[in-house]
Amino acid sequence: MNQVSQSHELCYPKTGDFLVDDKYLFEIGGKGKGFTQIKDIPDSYLAVDDTEIGRGARIPLWLLGMLY
Repeated sequence: MNQVSQSHELCYPKTGDFLVDDKYLFEIGGKGKGFTQIKDIPDSYLAVDDTEIGRGARIPLWLLGMLY
């Protein structure tokens, strides 16, 4: 979050873990985390640990480290 907050607005929403620019919602979790919490929310993404390759709205958590 500290890298994104340099050039984007961040907040803690009621659903999900953080919201970027009042549009993109991110839920953070482990490899087994599912979309249950964010399934009906447009522009929502699941960032998961312990995975190398993402697909669709499920992205590897390590990719967020590429923002440095």
